[in-house]
Amino acid sequence: MGPYAVRRLLQFIPVLIGTLFLLHYMTVLSFQINGNPIRAIFGDRQPPPETIEALTRAFGLDDPCLEQPGNPCIGMFVDRMGNYFRGDFGVDFNQQSVIDLVKRAAPITLRLALMAIVFEAVVGILAGVLAGLRKDRFADNFVRVASVLAISVPIFVVGVLTQITFGLYVGNWVRDRGAPDWVQAIFSVSYQSDHPWASLVFPAMVLAATTLGIVARMTRTGLIESLRSDYVRSAKAKGLKPRRVVGIHALRNCLIPVVTLIGIDIGGLMGGALITEGIYNIPGVGGLVFQSVRNGETAIIVAVVPLLVLVYLMASLMVDLLYAVLDPRIRYE
Repeated sequence: MGPYAVRRLLQFIPVLIGTLFLLHYMTVLSFQINGNPIRAIFGDRQPPPETIEALTRAFGLDDPCLEQPGNPCIGMFVDRMGNYFRGDFGVDFNQQSVIDLVKRAAPITLRLALMAIVFEAVVGILAGVLAGLRKDRFADNFVRVASVLAISVPIFVVGVLTQITFGLYVGNWVRDRGAPDWVQAIFSVSYQSDHPWASLVFPAMVLAATTLGIVARMTRTGLIESLRSDYVRSAKAKGLKPRRVVGIHALRNCLIPVVTLIGIDIGGLMGGALITEGIYNIPGVGGLVFQSVRNGETAIIVAVVPLLVLVYLMASLMVDLLYAVLDPRIRYE
């Protein structure tokens, strides 16, 4: 398994370089088609030409190739790659370091995504197991209805309802009772930097709601099918305890597609938390990317997107390695 992991890690290098080149080419095309983004900053109130030229030079947008439609500006990309490998992604239009902006936003979104993954995996799998073991009973029907609601209700609706119910009504009740600060942070209506984990509990639940419903249904279906299989019947015939039959034989076999879904969702949670971050006023990566796209801040996009790609790649590697843990028949040479 070790050599396989090393090979996969080496494959990350061309993927990241290709991602950076595509981002570079897209920013070049945007300049060649839409014109100098420096002018767009000022809108109708354009400054003197000398100011435009100075800012263009300051942001490295004075390369002659940018005036040639279709030119990929390879030399400019090579220069940028040298800066990237030194950790220099430039500054935004407000002269703030892009790396500093990402360093402030990424840990918040990472905490939010990790908490959402825990909710998806723990609550989703437990609910699916409960429904699978209680097929066609009240618990099964309740889990199926709840999972359909979680999947079908838009995330912004879940977020607003959660914020109003738990952030305002329950939160006011908790605050009136003089609860500890960390408990009040859990029921707050927005992110609190003094309690970076507690204030993300309900946002993480909102972010995990859709995938949690899918995980519960997939686990339920897979467990029901596994319990009908011959190897599970053989395990029961050998006199194994029901807990061991379910946990070792049936559940492990049906978790492979669930692990795949959760692994894919890790990268999606990192980049797709825009709505949840907006509802709870969380200064994370989603809001940073949204503002950079709206303002034409290509330097920020170039710094954030490779980070998200790296998260996807690491998640896919972890999923592949977990396959071998869940199914002994899978071996990596």
